[in-house]
Amino acid sequence: QVQLVESGGGLVQTEGSLRLSCAVSGRTFSSYAMGWFRQAPGKEREFVGYIAASGGRTYYADSVKGRFTISRDNAENTIYLQMNRLKPEDTAVYYCAAARGLYLLQYGDPNAYDYWGQGTQVTVSS
Repeated sequence: QVQLVESGGGLVQTEGSLRLSCAVSGRTFSSYAMGWFRQAPGKEREFVGYIAASGGRTYYADSVKGRFTISRDNAENTIYLQMNRLKPEDTAVYYCAAARGLYLLQYGDPNAYDYWGQGTQVTVSS
C-alpha cells in the first residue's frame, strides 16, 4: 500500500514563500510520476504541477508557472513544491498524488493518479 503525507502548509502573507513536502511510503517511489493539485473552497480540484518519475520533466499550470517549482528526491522518497511570490488566489488545500503509469497528456487529469495524500492547507493573506 502506498501512502502519501503532505506537510509544510500554513499561513503566509502575499509575496511570501512556502515549501511543501510529500513523503511517500513504498519501495517503488522512483517509478511513480508525481503531481501536485489544489482545491479551494467551492471549486474543483485543479492541477498545479507534475514531475516525471525520473525527475527529468516537469509541467506547471499557467497560473503558477515561474513562481512554483516542483522537485523530487528519489533517495528520500519525497517530492517538494517550492512556492514563491504567493498570492491570495493560491489559497487552497494542496494535495500530492502518485501515478503508477500515465500518458504524458494525462499529467493534469486528477483521475489519472492512483494514490493521494490527505492534503495540507495553504492560506495566503492579502
